Amino acid sequence: MLIQAQRLRDFAADIFTAAGTSREEGERVARYLVEANLTGHDSHGVVRVPRYVQWLQSGFIVAGVTPTIERETPITAVVDGKYGFGQTVTPIAVRLGIAKAKASGLAAIALKNSSHLGRVGDWGEMAAAEDLVAIHFVNVHGSLLVAPFGGVDRRLSTAPYCVAVPLPDRAPVVLDFATSYVAEGKVLVASRGGKKIPADALIRPDGTLSGDPETLYGPLGSGDRTPENGDGAIRAFGLHKGSGLAFMCEILGGALTGNGTCGPREQGRGRITNGMLSFYLRPDVIDEPAAFVARAERYIAFYKSSRPAEPGGEVLIPGEMEARNRAERGAKGIPLPDDTWNSIVATAQSVGVEGARIPAAA
Repeated sequence: MLIQAQRLRDFAADIFTAAGTSREEGERVARYLVEANLTGHDSHGVVRVPRYVQWLQSGFIVAGVTPTIERETPITAVVDGKYGFGQTVTPIAVRLGIAKAKASGLAAIALKNSSHLGRVGDWGEMAAAEDLVAIHFVNVHGSLLVAPFGGVDRRLSTAPYCVAVPLPDRAPVVLDFATSYVAEGKVLVASRGGKKIPADALIRPDGTLSGDPETLYGPLGSGDRTPENGDGAIRAFGLHKGSGLAFMCEILGGALTGNGTCGPREQGRGRITNGMLSFYLRPDVIDEPAAFVARAERYIAFYKSSRPAEPGGEVLIPGEMEARNRAERGAKGIPLPDDTWNSIVATAQSVGVEGARIPAAA
């Protein structure tokens, strides 16, 4: 089905509000989820609604949280998200980093104890909109999903990494990816009838490769997918290189921030949380902005001038596909697999959203 972005935002906000958030928070969470769909990152979009509601009802997510600052200097801060929605607590941490970087030229912000903070590219774009470079190292405490290079056992989270660079007269250059071969959300989307994952994205305990979501989730039922039910793992991307970058995300985003690494969950912490170490840089403290932009634009033109590997192909820079997806899906609507849509509708019904508020499938 195709559904217009605003209708999907309103519907998701209705669900979160009925599940116990304020209307303001429900709309904010819905807005960020739909934005992920608009950019083509369906793994971090509304497919997450049933899981968010489940976590809210179980107490793993706390609604209406105001994060606290545990430590602070003129250029650093440690922010405790207190298990609030990532879409609520992360913007506060990012705005703090933006303010410090604008004042001092450079800032480092540690965020811990955030619930799933969504598409990390949102936070890079938020800084780029303020003319700042941003670098993010993210980990997921208690989420063992990924096997390291050379192993079959889960020892890493999907450990996202993001770099965003502002350039005038174009969408920001945004590199945003999970250090796993595929994000767990992409396995989730595939399990619900969406785009299939590569046949070698997962690894079984015997070392054989797989593209079957049951490798990660176990037998697929009609309810929420639970990685704990499967005995396989997602592979790290790029052999030892992706595995090494994921390791550093665990050390910086998890161990250093105080969020905790993806290892066995600590006693009393059954919930899954994100930690993020972010650096914000004002480009003018490094070089004259116009000179930087001119050099960057010359390199972008040179980079894109490479002959395509396939007829009709094109070389794209980071963030270019997301900008195109945002324009196309904003105009035509967001495509959702039937299984994904049905799971969202079932969640809406379970929390008491009135039938008249549920958009008809089209």
